[in-house]
Amino acid sequence: MRLRPTPALLTLTTALAAATLAPLAGAAPAAAAPAKWADDFNGDGFRDYVTQESNGSNKGGAVRVTFGTGTGPGPRSQVVDQRSPGVPGADERGDAWGERTRVAADFNRDGYGDLVVSAVGEKVGRNRGQGTVTVLWGSSTGLAGGTSVPNEAARAQHAFGSDLAVGDFDGDGRQDLAAVNGGDAYVYKGGISRTGVDGSVRRLHRSGLTADDLVAGRVTKDSATDLVIVGSVLKNDEEVADAWFVKGGRTLAPGRTLRLGAYAVDSTSAVIADFDRNGYGDIAIGNQADSGYRGAVTVWRGGNSGPGTSARITQATRGIAGTPEKGDRFGASLSADDVNDDEYPDLAVGVDGEDIDGKDRAGGVHVLRGSGNGSRSGGGLTGTGSWWFARDTRGIPGPVSEGDGFGATVRLRDTDLDGHADLYVDGAWGEVRLPGSASGPKASGATSPPGGITGGITGGILQ
Repeated sequence: MRLRPTPALLTLTTALAAATLAPLAGAAPAAAAPAKWADDFNGDGFRDYVTQESNGSNKGGAVRVTFGTGTGPGPRSQVVDQRSPGVPGADERGDAWGERTRVAADFNRDGYGDLVVSAVGEKVGRNRGQGTVTVLWGSSTGLAGGTSVPNEAARAQHAFGSDLAVGDFDGDGRQDLAAVNGGDAYVYKGGISRTGVDGSVRRLHRSGLTADDLVAGRVTKDSATDLVIVGSVLKNDEEVADAWFVKGGRTLAPGRTLRLGAYAVDSTSAVIADFDRNGYGDIAIGNQADSGYRGAVTVWRGGNSGPGTSARITQATRGIAGTPEKGDRFGASLSADDVNDDEYPDLAVGVDGEDIDGKDRAGGVHVLRGSGNGSRSGGGLTGTGSWWFARDTRGIPGPVSEGDGFGATVRLRDTDLDGHADLYVDGAWGEVRLPGSASGPKASGATSPPGGITGGITGGILQ
């Protein structure tokens, strides 16, 4: 889905000093197992964090990796851009290198997570805005060197990599890469290594659908990752949003589509999680443009051959705080994980346009509970007992402010490894972490993460 910008340069920093990182310290042992976490770039067993880096020293964009510890973000970080050793391309103004999209996977199965970044504004030859995609390779010292992904539709303004997704789409045990390019999706099947990309490439095109966003996950019970492509369709001279399901397997199988409603650029966010724990992944798609930007979340329930029935959740759904109002943007951002450790994934829903205490677009976030009620309207998600947080919630730092957009991006992630996903919320006036617990996210323990770490968690690479 759409992500926030992310610039870069290759230096390793600590809280006290900075030093240049060497190009790459040799290959991992042949017996190395794939990384447990796709975003563990230095292979120490802890998930790392990727944020946008804007320090003024680079023109085209940069990413900062903050290395994780057992209690969350640690003191060490690293910045990477196109001037870094072994990274393809040149640091040029307007490249937007890493700004829109970055995803993680251990492509070469060496025990280190690898980071994929796009540069949608990159000019290639005479083609302005053709875009590029680069795989940055993990190592014991962090990210080191990169490999370009070949462009299968090299055209000006095609913005190669305007969205990315990773997964084992063909079920062969190797991680594959999906990328939006010129309104279609392309799946690069395995064969991604430091020496190049030598696997086959599958173009996914549906007449009338302009692909914008990708979400990957297991919807059926087989071992292959499935792919959902969200984009625009012209109907009666107006653009509407459709979701198109593509079943993973040895041969990718295009499936059914689902009409989501009104469409606007960057209006959708989506996740796949088994909210009712029936063995099938459910597709939750937020469309903030729905009904005059009141917003809605559509839950497309998973099944043996793919998604089937669907249900809509809005702020009018029983048990959910508030009422649907123009401009609320319910569903601006989504994230799924288990907050209360009941083994059912929960869903965080950003409502960044919500007015709070008379302050326009102050924003907030709902957390909906997953449950075993798969036959009910939410496919396992329920508004009953859901949680609501805004700046006026006691314990949450920061004032209620006009234009804060609290909830523009949200992430659920267990950063302290206590079995409860923590809730991270991004707002213009500061970022907030609410620790998870058996009773849900704890506003009483809310803190502002150091160094803008939420930008990495809300950046979308962390499932």
